[in-house]
Amino acid sequence: MERNVERKTQFDLSGRIALVTGASRGIGAAIARSLAAAGAHVVLSSRKIDGCQSVADGIVAAGGSAEALACHIGDLDEIAAAFARLEERHGRLDVLVNNAATNPHFGPLIDTDLTAFQKTVDVNIRGYFFMSAGGARLMAKGGGGSIINVASVNAVIPAVNQGIYSITKAAVVSMTKAFAKEGAAAGVRVNALLPGLTDTKFAAALIQNKPVLDQALAHVPMRRAAQPDEMAGAVLYLASDAASYTTGTCLNVDGGYLIA
Repeated sequence: MERNVERKTQFDLSGRIALVTGASRGIGAAIARSLAAAGAHVVLSSRKIDGCQSVADGIVAAGGSAEALACHIGDLDEIAAAFARLEERHGRLDVLVNNAATNPHFGPLIDTDLTAFQKTVDVNIRGYFFMSAGGARLMAKGGGGSIINVASVNAVIPAVNQGIYSITKAAVVSMTKAFAKEGAAAGVRVNALLPGLTDTKFAAALIQNKPVLDQALAHVPMRRAAQPDEMAGAVLYLASDAASYTTGTCLNVDGGYLIA
């Protein structure tokens, strides 16, 4: 059966509620602005509310609709409280972007201590899992929705000195496919974005070290790092009706890094 959807409305998110984690800066902030520009009411979250409030205020000043919410996805109680507040305040959730992540250890994999290991797993795997579970439950009540997990090209090719981070991002890819299979019957689509090297504070250790940056860019056909805004269009697609038959996929936005 053909879907009679006008092209101009495929990316329209008017009336939808979107939650973006790690939205105080970088890729998360860019995604939040893009979803708001498409008409969604965006709930921006991070461990500390101040940064998200600043981005939310900017969205509202530009004519969009947004609010800030403090939520540390490494804390299961905070995750539960965040979804309870969303349901109480909005009664629904249409889009969830799991973007918050951590990478406390930069160095040889065998030198990863238990503290860094546990923190990375708690946020990047456990946090994504319980955010996805909570989001999928709330979406199912409203007839469906879209979850987008921000993974990394490191999920496919582990990066030197980013071993445990790469391992957790590979888990996010597998998690995406598992949730996609189980969520489809409830109308919940689940996909992943795999960013390449992006000019953010999170990647500052690479971006600001010219020899390391040059070495990294030697493997990127476009020979440059991305800007955060260049990730937002892919997320808008996955969140929108334009991707209504897309689930369980990984969308690489990497300047060609993963070209075989």
